[in-house]
Amino acid sequence: MGLKKCGVVRGLSVVFFLFLFSITKGVRVGRSKVFNVVRYGAIPDGTTDNSEAFLEAWKDACEWKGRGRVYVPKGTFKLRSVLFLGPCEGQMAFVIKGILKAPTDMSFLASDSWMNFRYVDQLTVSGGGSLDGEGSVAWPRNECKKNPNCQSLPTTMRFDFITNSKVHHVHSTNSKNNHFLLFGCSKMNITKIRISAPSESPNTDGIKIGNSNNIDITNSIIGTGDDCISILSGSNDIYVSNVVCGPGHGISIGSLGKYDKEDVSGITMRNCTFKNTTDGVRIKTWATSSNVNAYNIHYEDIFMNEVGNPIIIDQQYCPVPPCDQRMSSGVQISNVTFKNIWGSSKSASAVTLRCSKTRPCKDIVLEDIYLKSSPKVGQIFSSCSNVYGFSYGYQSPRPCL
Repeated sequence: MGLKKCGVVRGLSVVFFLFLFSITKGVRVGRSKVFNVVRYGAIPDGTTDNSEAFLEAWKDACEWKGRGRVYVPKGTFKLRSVLFLGPCEGQMAFVIKGILKAPTDMSFLASDSWMNFRYVDQLTVSGGGSLDGEGSVAWPRNECKKNPNCQSLPTTMRFDFITNSKVHHVHSTNSKNNHFLLFGCSKMNITKIRISAPSESPNTDGIKIGNSNNIDITNSIIGTGDDCISILSGSNDIYVSNVVCGPGHGISIGSLGKYDKEDVSGITMRNCTFKNTTDGVRIKTWATSSNVNAYNIHYEDIFMNEVGNPIIIDQQYCPVPPCDQRMSSGVQISNVTFKNIWGSSKSASAVTLRCSKTRPCKDIVLEDIYLKSSPKVGQIFSSCSNVYGFSYGYQSPRPCL
């Protein structure tokens, strides 16, 4: 009996020891460590190239078996193009307190990005600091309005194949091209960011999203020379809320139709404000034969303040003429709701639904639309072509559905 009791006690002791070991190991693995770029030789004078110091700090943080924090203190740090590559051993944070400054010499920049995070899970970019893209030196080189095959300028911060991550409290100014670009990303939350560039700055999209899913963008202010947010092919389950857009070209889905079988679906936008933008909520597609679907799209509680085209579906999108207008878009747009949208329109056609002849828009709903004309515009109207749908509630201008 005594031996049996002794064995039971010994067994419980082993279990308890293993439990304590697992807790201790968990604490060790989960321990946070700060990797300050200054300790790696970074100099915050605004002129020294600090790329190597940042990359070394990232490498050590990425290899840390815990929560690695790359820390950028106050000051101005100049960087050439850098690639922060994963996967990493644990959670990663990139904390920006100072200003990151892009080079003005284009030879120090890769063609597609200035800062690129790739293959990282559980990444956080934050800190309240700024990204200065020094875009004014590059904008005169942008020939994309004249040449559809133009060479792309670098995006300020690019995320490729990033998962379960956050970007918050970051200010991006004067990007050479896009401010933020997400490709192949999943479960990202972008909140409380500020993006600014002059209205005449070319192709300076605020946030561009492609082939990504479960992306939330909230509580942010975006003013650019292009789309505040652009949702491209292959993107699904995108949620946008409490975003102020302007100046810029509005918030766009598209342009779609360049690539086959990369559908867009599950797009929701609520409680947003547009100020002096050329467009408001927009879906745009090329007039090509590509087989693509855009569906389950919902816009609700949107305020338009002096907006050029508050509500627009354009399936004859042609930013760089000439385009063959005899072709009809192969993109099928369906199940789109515009609900409780109000404010002022700077164009006579306040609601424009210009859909494909071969694949007309289906199940389009206008509900409680109250738009008035801006001064000197005159009477506003709705324009529909190749659309099937319904209108409900109050409607101004008079609906074309």
